Amino acid sequence: MRVGSRATVYRSQEFSVGSQHHSHAILPFEERPVTPVNTYNVGFAQTDDCMALNSTTYKIELSISDMDRGYYATHTLTLARHPSETDERLMVRLLAFALYADERLQFGKGISSDDEPDLWRKDRTGDILEWFELGQPDEQRIRRACGRARQVIVVNYNGRATDIWWDKNKAQLARLKNLTVIDIATPAVDALAAMATRNMRLQCLIQDHQVQFFGDDSASAVTIDPTVRMTS
Repeated sequence: MRVGSRATVYRSQEFSVGSQHHSHAILPFEERPVTPVNTYNVGFAQTDDCMALNSTTYKIELSISDMDRGYYATHTLTLARHPSETDERLMVRLLAFALYADERLQFGKGISSDDEPDLWRKDRTGDILEWFELGQPDEQRIRRACGRARQVIVVNYNGRATDIWWDKNKAQLARLKNLTVIDIATPAVDALAAMATRNMRLQCLIQDHQVQFFGDDSASAVTIDPTVRMTS
């Protein structure tokens, strides 16, 4: 079941003094309803009873200031964590959402489905614009995804296991023309996992390709430098 949310969209003021160019504080611009795809509240089973028994619900208020893309919004999310999913994987899902946040980006069944990714973004006709996989997916699964979506993004987060996976698959993956592979370092993933609670209020700042997550205590920031291993 997906429910609606609202997003507060911001604009930044810029001004020049002499030859100096300055950015002013980010100010509220407008508040508008967000389409329901921004809120994820679906169990990994098909019934509410199975969801209640098997999954753990996380409620998240995520405020994103992406200066690289000029995207500023607050998203209210409800994530269901499958029993086999770790806090690390849950938070990497949230990181992927923040990196590519959009009103049409939504979470898929991912870990429990062969037919859906961890996240995806569709256009209004249902065509898949972006398909996201986490970890080290099977090379055949990636090829199938590349055939269904305009762009496929794999987000790796398993340290040495990522290098082994890449060495095994890089020759085949290099042939795919709509694939991006991103690595997240293990210390950053561990720090993100330490922030995980059932109810979270987080701020995410993205600037010059660096990501910072802040909790209620703004002093406890997690800094992430995603590494692009492959891009098309």
